[in-house]
This record gives sequence, structure tokens and C-alpha cells, in this order.
Amino acid sequence: MATAPIDSDAHRAPRAVRLPSTGALADRFDRPLRDLRISITDRCNFRCVYCMPRAVFGPDYAFLDREQLLTFDEIERIARIAVGHGVRKLRLTGGEPLLRRGVEDLVARLAAIRTPDGTRLEIAMTTNGSALAVKAQALKDAGLDRLTVSIDSLDDELFQRMNDVRFPVARVLDGIDAAHAAGIGPIKLNMVVKRGLNDGEIERMAERFRGTPFTLRFIEYMDVGTSNGWALDDVVPAAEIVERIGARFPLDPIPAAVPGETARRWRYRDGGGQIGVISSVTDTFCGTCNRARISTEGKLFTCLFATEGHDLRALLRGGASDPELAAAMASIWGARDDRYSEERASLTPELRATRQRIEMSYIGG
Repeated sequence: MATAPIDSDAHRAPRAVRLPSTGALADRFDRPLRDLRISITDRCNFRCVYCMPRAVFGPDYAFLDREQLLTFDEIERIARIAVGHGVRKLRLTGGEPLLRRGVEDLVARLAAIRTPDGTRLEIAMTTNGSALAVKAQALKDAGLDRLTVSIDSLDDELFQRMNDVRFPVARVLDGIDAAHAAGIGPIKLNMVVKRGLNDGEIERMAERFRGTPFTLRFIEYMDVGTSNGWALDDVVPAAEIVERIGARFPLDPIPAAVPGETARRWRYRDGGGQIGVISSVTDTFCGTCNRARISTEGKLFTCLFATEGHDLRALLRGGASDPELAAAMASIWGARDDRYSEERASLTPELRATRQRIEMSYIGG
């Protein structure tokens, strides 16, 4: 089920701008703010069973109206304030971000931002890959550095069943190749693993992407939102994933490259590259989490598992100055004490079921 792209703002040529520092932030657990993930649309052309199941996100589902979305000017302004607070990486997400018309213009605007010392930011995107074959070169030309593509199976029947719109896996693979040919990199491939659905693909996926320029990452099935029917029995633990791959292709652990890295990494002993495993259920990393998220209509969330956000759009459209916006963001981050993944084990299934959480499709990964 295709969704019509959303119009962008009028094109405005970006220029590199060096920003003044408004002060690095730290939350109540002394975690800095370094990574800002910005959802630019709540729409997606897939209906993945673990993210936007058709039973919930059907033809009558009420997506946001265009005027509710942050404009590109508003996104750029939030990004500039965040960079003054210490953010060094911006990631565009969705929904499916490539459905937002003019996304290349937004990438170019964000790529023109500089840190207080004049350093260029890292601009990344997470996508389902459906439009990459036609968009890759334009994204690279606009300044996109990194790319993460979701791909949950190589078996076409299973892949189409999981995305529930009969989109073939070959077209996603073509998009990945197009992005690599355009010079975007590194490119990471994310596989959400759900027991009884696609866990039989673990070894096949590892074999397919060994020795390629791409890093395959396995993600434990998470209880993001309330629409995917999550149960602990559906989780394939990271340790099992590593053990299964290591039995065929011996692995050695790799230290984290940067603080706050979400994936634990392993290198193939024979030099065939590396894999990552994101284990937010069985081996949490809340203690080093340095990520904030902006929803499509401008709410700031300090955790992927948050129950509510902080409305920055009201400030933007209410005439707040940059110092006022910067102070609001500083106050929100300073009060942050989120560590849901660490607390999950202490919650009963009943408490987990009643806790309201934002949906992955709303806030992005």
C-alpha cells in the first residue's frame, strides 16, 4: 500500500553555519546528549508485523495532517539548538523518511550545520530501503553520511509476509547496492529477530553479508509501543544469536568504538567482517544512552520507551526565542532519569501491559 509523499518546504540553498555553544548537557545519571533522532513522517509504505501491524494501522488509521508536522525550518532550528548543547549526530527516521517529499533538501540543511568548533556533523538515516534505488545518489549529494536499512529476511515469501505489502526483498537489496555505489557509508543492515517467525534466517543472513561492505546487526524483538503483541517468549536472546553464528563462523568480541554505542560487536575470526547485536531486552545499555528523539509533530522524547513527550512545537510556533528553546531543552534533558530497559525485568507482565508507550512508527528507531 503506497503512501503519497508529503510536500516539503520551498527549497532554500543551505550554507555552512558554525554555531555558538549553549552548554553541554548531562541528565540525572550524568549521561550527555550526543545523538538526536528526528522522525520526519509517521507514515510508512510497509505494514511490518512487529512495528505497524495492519490490524492497527489499517485504511482508516488517522495519520497526522501536514500542518501538524514540523516544517523543515522547524526541524533545522531544533537541530541547531541541539548541536549547541553537544549533539554531534543527527539521524532521520520515520515512519519511512523517504516518503517525505524533499527529504534531500532537509539532509542538505542539516549537513550545513557546524559544531561550535567548526566540525561537521554526522548525518544518518534509517529506512526500509524501498525507495533507495532511486534516492541514493541524491541523498549522498545532499550530504548523507550513514545509512541503516531494515531487512528481516532473505526469503522472499517470508520477507513479503513480514512487511505485509508484498514488497520483494530483491528491491531492497538493489537499494542497498545503489547506496553503496553512490558512496554512502558505512551502511548497516538491521534484522529484527522474532522467535518462530524469522529466527531460522539468522545463519543465512550472516552468511549472505559476510565479506561484504555492510555490517549486519541483529535486534532483539522489543516491547516498543503496545500494538505489536510483544511477549518475552518471542525474544531470541543476543547470546543465542552470537552462539549460533559463532558455531559456523567463529567470532571474537570487539570493544565499543564510541561511548553510548547501542550494538555489541563481534568480528569474524577469519577476517570476513563483523556483526552487531542490539540487546535492549537481555543485556541493557541504559547506563550509556546518549540519545534523544523528536517526534514527527515536535515532541521531545528522552527514551524510546517513554510514555509521554515534551512539546517543542508549541514553543516554536508560540514565538519562543532561541535562548528560550535552548533553556527548555536543557531543562528536559537535565531532568531525565529514564532507564526502562534496566527496569523491565522488575515489571510484572501485567504492569508492562498497562504501561502506555510510544509506537516505533511514531518515534523511529
